[in-house]
Amino acid sequence: MSKLDGNERWKTKMIMTEHVEQFEGQQRDAGGKMITIEERTMVRDLILLPYIDTMVSKSLKELEHSGSILKRAYSMAGQAIQRRIMQDTYQLQKELKQRNIKVLADEQEEFLVYYKIFCRGYQERFGLTRDVMRTEISLRLTKYTADLGVVLREHLK
Repeated sequence: MSKLDGNERWKTKMIMTEHVEQFEGQQRDAGGKMITIEERTMVRDLILLPYIDTMVSKSLKELEHSGSILKRAYSMAGQAIQRRIMQDTYQLQKELKQRNIKVLADEQEEFLVYYKIFCRGYQERFGLTRDVMRTEISLRLTKYTADLGVVLREHLK
């Protein structure tokens, strides 16, 4: 919404009716090309999944060197979570490709990580703060662990 939308004088005296209709039509057409909130969430998840996979891999490597008697069970759980991460990554890549959206790493600053999003002919810069990334990664890992717990409970019944 522009500053002039509420100004009735602007509508009647400055722009001809066919120009207004043409402009509104262009805005509607462009609306289909811009990235939606759902697609933006998918992009965010696609960016975060490799970080989650790296964290799980590091935990599995640390686990190899531990003397825990449950090392094998933890390792199997970690591998199951990694498989799920890979499945989710593949699904997101496939879905974004179908929607003609491409994501590329751009640059990293002290507290921000930037990515370029190419969406149906438009380019956008997408940034995530490290705090947001940590929080989202923690939430996703919690969800993956909870999902694994549900599968185990169902299997043991």
